[in-house]
Amino acid sequence: MAKTLNSRFYKTVGTAKEAGGYTVMLDQYRLKTPGKMTLLLPSQHLAQLTANEWAAQGAKIDSSTMPVTRLLNVAVERTPARRDELIAEARKYASTDQLCYRSAQTRPFLGYQAKHWDPVLEWAAGKGVALETTESLVALEQEASSLEAVASYASGLDDIALTLFVHLTSTFGSAVLAMAVHEGYLDGAKAFELSRLDEIWQIKQWGQDEEAEERTQAIEAEIIALCAILE
Repeated sequence: MAKTLNSRFYKTVGTAKEAGGYTVMLDQYRLKTPGKMTLLLPSQHLAQLTANEWAAQGAKIDSSTMPVTRLLNVAVERTPARRDELIAEARKYASTDQLCYRSAQTRPFLGYQAKHWDPVLEWAAGKGVALETTESLVALEQEASSLEAVASYASGLDDIALTLFVHLTSTFGSAVLAMAVHEGYLDGAKAFELSRLDEIWQIKQWGQDEEAEERTQAIEAEIIALCAILE
């Protein structure tokens, strides 16, 4: 995402309780979304997370350092009209969840995947999402009941949680990992680590690339910041 760099136009940042929720105040002005909607949030916690990002800005406002604000803008402006689309997207990811596809090329790596991924799949099965695994490159046809369980779970989330769920699902390549984070079975950092098993394995064999490590650290920091929404 391209950075938005505008001069800081406010001195103070705070939160305010209003009818229907909480707002972020920049001086005496309510924070608005890019589409000029008031960013009305359901909890003081969310308002404070957002306020913290705005308070941390320097002379220039850098949107790339405000992941919570960006996600909440999407949740307020766009998600209400896209819920069915997002739920379908989560279901589709579950049909090709990366935790189900194992490497048959090296037995040690296959065991490494099983050791780290199987407990999460077992946990998901207890939630009604029982997914099969394969060592083949051919896509599995998962049970419809399991895919519907993911869709049902997603449909039960409010707009903010649904936006986060689909974002994490896309980032991890796994609806199961995203669900595990939402349910508190894993924290965001651990889920991100599990989503990177192939990369971690390669690093152990061949070493780390400095630029790739910087990108990884940036993604991990964003995930941790976003998962604070669930606290």
